[in-house]
Amino acid sequence: MHLVPFRLARGAAWPSLSRSLDTRPFQAIFARGGTSNGLVIRKQDLPPEDQWPSVLPPAMGSPDPYARQLNGIGSGISSTSKIVILSPPSRPDTDVDYTFVQVGIKDGFLDLAGNCGNMSSLVGPLSLDEGLVKNPPLHQDGEHTMASVRIFNTNTSKVILSQFRVDGTPPRFVPHGDYAIDGVPGTSSRITLKFLDPAGAKTGKALPTGNPVDSLQLSDGSSIPASLVDVSNPAVFVRAADLGLSDPESLTPSSIEADDQLKDKLAEIRRAGTSAMGLDPEIESVPKIVLLFSDPGSPDVDVRCLAMSMGQAHKAVPLTMALCLGSSCYIPGTIGFELFRRRGASEKSSVVVGHPSGRVEIGTTLNERGEIVSADLHRTARVLMKGDVFY
Repeated sequence: MHLVPFRLARGAAWPSLSRSLDTRPFQAIFARGGTSNGLVIRKQDLPPEDQWPSVLPPAMGSPDPYARQLNGIGSGISSTSKIVILSPPSRPDTDVDYTFVQVGIKDGFLDLAGNCGNMSSLVGPLSLDEGLVKNPPLHQDGEHTMASVRIFNTNTSKVILSQFRVDGTPPRFVPHGDYAIDGVPGTSSRITLKFLDPAGAKTGKALPTGNPVDSLQLSDGSSIPASLVDVSNPAVFVRAADLGLSDPESLTPSSIEADDQLKDKLAEIRRAGTSAMGLDPEIESVPKIVLLFSDPGSPDVDVRCLAMSMGQAHKAVPLTMALCLGSSCYIPGTIGFELFRRRGASEKSSVVVGHPSGRVEIGTTLNERGEIVSADLHRTARVLMKGDVFY
């Protein structure tokens, strides 16, 4: 057989393969937001919502019993199996709506129960660049021009103020800059997210049970103290030292993944906390369970954590969990508050949260009554690819 070499002429388009493929496409952007990545899609480019279960999972490569998502755009871990869907604003006080979708890797289940702080960083910049938002308010921050976009998250019915660097006329997002976040190589421009009135995102209260600490009963007859907190997204916070392990301070994502008995126990604690919050324990995405550690060896870290996400040990920290933890450090009596106070840091206006990949600083604004006005963080984001996604 004689093989004829093929060269694509400069400037020529690749031949279309879609006619020969027994699949259907929709337009999407593949992008990184914070320490996550996934698809950003305009709602108008998708079929009606009741058809999403037949479209979005195969696009991501789910369901996949091998947990690799080899047959789609995902890559087999919870932080890269995510979708953001943009739509026009449903409220007069916001500029754009978005819905976050966590796609189950093995089962293909579409979980819309909570929000994702990392992927939220994409919404403001891309809603501007894709024309959903026009003429946003601009202000100067030193030598840079910044845009402000008010975004409404449909999962939690909460508003987030996104502020990011722009340039040009009309203004467009500027991704390059000198701001770095742990867990992401290189630098980009800084995106500031202010989660406004974030308490009670799913339950209506910062402390769903009214208690800063609850005692969760387990099936073996034991119990464990936990702080059940709902700020940005609900979380079940437990001290690693209360797990009955010989060396809880040395826990890492890989050591948890290698210990099926411990994973089962953490799953049971999460389910018990979920029920106590009045939420559905069958929904894996919220609340998440987050282990908290004292960290006397890291003077620049206020509270150290390790989170479980969709049954997997997270290699960084879900941003909504960092927001929830940072805010809980200002709620008297919670486990986070006690660890933060023990560090002598309770007068600070921000909390440095340590996680397996580094640190993230969470700012919390309180009013005169001690209520949480906003939870703030800085992220970066970058578009990786635009085009048709086949399913």
